[in-house]
Amino acid sequence: MTKKWRSGTRLTALCLICALLGWIQPARGASFWVYVGTYTRATSKGVYLFKLDSATGSLTSQGLAAAADDPCFLALAPGEKYLYACATANNHRDGVIDAFTINPADATLQLLNQQPSGGNGPTQIAIDPDGKCAAVANYSSGSVSLLPIGIDGKLSPPSSVIQHTGSSINKARQQSPHPHSCNFDPSGKFVFVPDLGIDKIAVYHCNDQNLTADSPVAVAPGSGPRHMAFSPDGKFAYLINEMAGTVITYAHSAGMLKQLQTISTLPENFTAANTAAEVAVHPNGRFVYASNRGNDSIAIFAVDPAAGTLSLIGFQSTLGNGPRMFAIDPTGNFLIAANQNSDNVVLFRIDPQTGKLTATGTTFPVSSPVCVTFLADRN
Repeated sequence: MTKKWRSGTRLTALCLICALLGWIQPARGASFWVYVGTYTRATSKGVYLFKLDSATGSLTSQGLAAAADDPCFLALAPGEKYLYACATANNHRDGVIDAFTINPADATLQLLNQQPSGGNGPTQIAIDPDGKCAAVANYSSGSVSLLPIGIDGKLSPPSSVIQHTGSSINKARQQSPHPHSCNFDPSGKFVFVPDLGIDKIAVYHCNDQNLTADSPVAVAPGSGPRHMAFSPDGKFAYLINEMAGTVITYAHSAGMLKQLQTISTLPENFTAANTAAEVAVHPNGRFVYASNRGNDSIAIFAVDPAAGTLSLIGFQSTLGNGPRMFAIDPTGNFLIAANQNSDNVVLFRIDPQTGKLTATGTTFPVSSPVCVTFLADRN
């Protein structure tokens, strides 16, 4: 009895220490706030809010979280006190970044400040692991910028703006640079910027104030690199190519990428027009997901744990049109797809053993949804 009691006491103490240090991941039954960014050219008003119970799969609408113009991409700061959005101003003409503070009680958003994005058509934003700066991809103007973040969450004007140059083989879409996303490596020392217009991944060293260019990574001509995702351990990176409809697997180390594999995001018999959009890694690191606009599906891949390479598992219809983005909840139980052209968001359950998706029957109308972001509900 004494031996068992002491063993139990040690286990309880260890769990308490782990919890205090933040080593224990969110419980499988955790609840989350879900932000959905939109294009506001039609009836949308800005960022919409939902609540997900990850134990039951219940998704409920909470209304408008904040009014904004074209909040097309959302990013949480470390600590989850602030949220940042790529947006527009002056009747959708000028690129800006909105900084919001998050109400801890109901997850509604209050505008802190707004700064120019450093270019036109900001399409994606990433916050460094220390929450000290935001890297922005300005698609229309072909530039990448860095905006410092204060301790109060407010943005400063861009401290670094780098203009990309060049073109590629597709004369309709690649006559000029179009950086499509910014992706910090796990260390926060490097930023990878896939540029659809020049078929390269630009690589930058990053500090709180400046970006310094390193050697870019070339991608096959006509691919149109778009978004990236890292494996949980940071050893592998996955690039989705919008125009080619492929995912490239890279080995990653200290800002260096080594190409390992290229795999299609489409069924073999699909020949219609398609543009690939989003790529994401499951929290358990065993699966990678990629969305197709045209085939209107999510491709599901298994990850070789040693090599990092992918093998196709199958496809799941997004039950809508134009899945510009999807996101996986932090417990890995659910995936929400944002179907831009059919004006709906759809909830899927994830089988953590097989990676396969199952429609839950839950869908909500949202005008032009283009981004999904999860926030832990700590109440």
